[in-house]
Amino acid sequence: MHPRNVGEIPDASGVGTVGNVICGDVMKMFLKIENNVIVDAKFKTYGCGAAISTSSMVTEMVKGRTVDEALKISNRAVAEALGGLPPVKMHCSVLAEQALRAALADYYKKIGKDPSAFAPRPQAHEH
Repeated sequence: MHPRNVGEIPDASGVGTVGNVICGDVMKMFLKIENNVIVDAKFKTYGCGAAISTSSMVTEMVKGRTVDEALKISNRAVAEALGGLPPVKMHCSVLAEQALRAALADYYKKIGKDPSAFAPRPQAHEH
């Protein structure tokens, strides 16, 4: 009902976009990273309430964490932090994890590091 961190970071260190308009959910995540610590995170999501909630929760979970700590955040941890998601909406937490990883990969590309560590983890599709 009250998503946090909606918006954009104009000078973002990394930006990741995942999803597609055809299925209905598109997430764009913005990260501000200083000295390997995520100091700010914002998102713009087009989708259902679960997509917005999972995006919001990821931005809350990564603030103040190092890049390595953020990399360990799983879609299950996001769903648990929200008190659970119906099975039909678990794909929203997967998208939120993938948006985070895409933004981290973008950051690595910008600083000249190999972004392959942030490739999306294989996920079992739970619809």
